[in-house]
Amino acid sequence: MRLSRRTLLAAATATASLSAPTAAAAPDSHRPRRTGFENLAAQDYAQLSGERIGIVTNPTGVTRDVRHIVDVMHDNEHVDLRAVFGPEHGFRGTAQAGGSEGRYDDPATGLPVYDTYLKNGQALADVFTASGVDTVVFDIQDVGARFYTYIWTLYDCMEAAALAGKRFVVLDRPNPIGGRSAEGPVLHPEFATFVGRKPVAQAHGMTVAELALLFNGEFLETPVPLETVRMTGWRRSDLYDASGLPWVPPSPNMPTPDTALVYSGTCLFEGTNLSEGRGTTRPFELLGAEGVDGRWAAAANELGLPGVRFREAYFAPTFSKFQGRTVGGVQLHVHDRAAFDPVRTGIGLLVTAKRAWGGFAWRSDNWIDKLTGSTLVRTMIDAGADTDEVVAGWQEELAAFRRTRVKYLLYR
Repeated sequence: MRLSRRTLLAAATATASLSAPTAAAAPDSHRPRRTGFENLAAQDYAQLSGERIGIVTNPTGVTRDVRHIVDVMHDNEHVDLRAVFGPEHGFRGTAQAGGSEGRYDDPATGLPVYDTYLKNGQALADVFTASGVDTVVFDIQDVGARFYTYIWTLYDCMEAAALAGKRFVVLDRPNPIGGRSAEGPVLHPEFATFVGRKPVAQAHGMTVAELALLFNGEFLETPVPLETVRMTGWRRSDLYDASGLPWVPPSPNMPTPDTALVYSGTCLFEGTNLSEGRGTTRPFELLGAEGVDGRWAAAANELGLPGVRFREAYFAPTFSKFQGRTVGGVQLHVHDRAAFDPVRTGIGLLVTAKRAWGGFAWRSDNWIDKLTGSTLVRTMIDAGADTDEVVAGWQEELAAFRRTRVKYLLYR
């Protein structure tokens, strides 16, 4: 394949690299949905009455009319809001992956904003104590993957609140990829990091309130005084567009609900020497490397993975891996979201990438083991296992997690 064609295709991709749209599920007017915050506000914040409140949130903590809940609560006489706690990327979302905004006073409200990123245990408990709050509230949009760090911010904040003697309230939001089932390998304890602290499936199929109940009931040595404010109208089969809520990117490389749909599978490419699409308009939907050609897309399509097709694609990332260089690879096009299995798809893409491209390699730090939660995926693929064999390798541990998970589910 001549470079001139690759360069031409890269330019086209940079200006028009959009997935084929999937059918949007229009919100059901007979089943109105409310987030946890909306239900809290509808009760005039009764659950927060008489308490000094701090809130863990980020740009996703918005109302249906895209006002930030911190601004709304700060202006409400029923809420004594004293502090904001910012996670990775920051409260207002200005920091890239692996960064935060530090300690500052919010210009819009004058509230002190404390940095929670990479703090846990007593160090984070000391932040809660210094803030002077009685109750810590959590409201952040998750994307349904174990290695998305906000759920471990939730865990760390619950643990720290217990140490500091604080009450903890979780305002629920939809799992944007639904909650019908848990899928993928379960984290082994020896691989615990900030992208996975506890034995949870790779695609957990839970909301943040359900995860909070799971953490409190199964993993925290000292459970925190916990309350959850449930959503109303949400069902486990709902994808994000059914909610009627605006999508605010939870992090800079999660621009759309389509990104979230594939992320729990294709984020595994962070553990390889291929680009996971950071630095493009379609992160985690575009994957590739220098030297990859159309054989990868052809091999991936031959797997017959449900609900998805793969297009030969060329792109030039503006940052991250292969910055400014043209690479070849695939673009995922999800055509049946109900049938699509992101974790199986991610494994199938790893298997076919290794077979179709001689330059394939894992990251030297074995980051793939941190993402998948054990050595199983890496060692089986290296041994020549196919997609079905790799997926079969985690079914026993997944079944055990599903049995535990079901005890904490709040919705049908």
